Amino acid sequence: MRPNANLIKTTLTGALGGLLFGFDTVVIAGAIDALVKLYGLNPRDEGYTVAIGLVGTVIGALGAGWVGQKLGGRETLRITAVLYLVSALGCGLAWNWPSFLLFRFVGGLGIGASSVLGPVYIAELSPAAWRGRLVGVFQFNVVFGILVAYISNYMIHLLHLGAAEWRWQVGVAAAPAIVFLLLLFGIPRSPRWSASRNRVDEALAVLKLMGEPEPQAELDDIRAALAEEHASAHEPVFRWKYRYPLFLAISIGAFNQLAGINAILYYLNSLFTNAGFSILSSYQHAIAIGATNLLFTVAGMSLIDKLGRKTLLLVGAAGCSSCLAGVAWVFGTRSHPGALLWLLVTFIAFFSVSQGAVIWVYIGEIFPTSVRAKGQGVGSASHWFMNALIAQMFPVVVNRMSTATPFIFFAAATVAQLIVVALFFPETKGQTLEQLQRKLMRT
Repeated sequence: MRPNANLIKTTLTGALGGLLFGFDTVVIAGAIDALVKLYGLNPRDEGYTVAIGLVGTVIGALGAGWVGQKLGGRETLRITAVLYLVSALGCGLAWNWPSFLLFRFVGGLGIGASSVLGPVYIAELSPAAWRGRLVGVFQFNVVFGILVAYISNYMIHLLHLGAAEWRWQVGVAAAPAIVFLLLLFGIPRSPRWSASRNRVDEALAVLKLMGEPEPQAELDDIRAALAEEHASAHEPVFRWKYRYPLFLAISIGAFNQLAGINAILYYLNSLFTNAGFSILSSYQHAIAIGATNLLFTVAGMSLIDKLGRKTLLLVGAAGCSSCLAGVAWVFGTRSHPGALLWLLVTFIAFFSVSQGAVIWVYIGEIFPTSVRAKGQGVGSASHWFMNALIAQMFPVVVNRMSTATPFIFFAAATVAQLIVVALFFPETKGQTLEQLQRKLMRT
């Protein structure tokens, strides 16, 4: 069975939040140097300018589960679209450094919420056989948004807008935010959320609309799983019986950032200029890395339901650790700067085909319906908390120690991830959400 038109439309709409997610997180790479010069920021303040959006993301991720459980994923995604729009316009029109920080924080709230609710929404509408690939569309849009941000920064740089350049770079995201908001008024509620509210007819209608092969049987399974969990909107996720999925969600979220992926993406232009490349070539190299990210995320999406989540994570961790060690060597020895681009491109390839394609699918699978959005929020908060911490500390560590130091740390952390995944992570491919629920619960 192939996805029908309704399922494709709904998936693409839900995943559009991922494009804004990717764009908003890395667009700062082109603007940060201008902001440092404009406001006279020291390394700590530079890190804070990048990290403040991620602080908002942690809060947004933690709060999204509760709001999503209460209002439903569709309605909460509409709120995130408004946050994206306000952030883009506010950052572009910021009148001083504090106002820029405020609007970047608002954007972080939207990113955090959409990182939770976008994958959950898609997972709850997708048949088991296609769930990995359809949820992977969200991650595809994240990396597509990253590529679009790098291309946008480069094109705006070529316009020679002078002091206004950074304002256009961060403000242009308002256009896709408006499109996202409008499209969200043409998609249905999640059938699992409807079933949890005893809207049985509505849930069945959506399952049929999405092309579920056996909609009544699927609905019965959903309701049985809800009954087993005594599901309610007030079900807490921090309970002893959820300890295993909580461990999986928190660890995969943290390891995703301990690989250094977003520190690299946020400070990419600075990394290349520190290695001796020109500003223009740093923009061009960023596009090459963004394109690699996109290409290998597509490869990961095509493999995730074939090779499985765990296999991809293991292969990716081995490749990433080797490349990160190579980057540390380039900066530590101050030799062979030409190898930097190829090491980072190869790192991005390994990361994208593994962690990049797996993380949001995996977190969206391992919790039962009654706490899925909240569990996704915990995993996302772990991801974004670590992201914020690393983004804040990266320029400080580079300034006080060396550019090689954080990459030594990232390489070691990725080796640790390889060990943890091999020992503790179960495979989830090809199983319904309800089957996984029964498998992962501990008494």
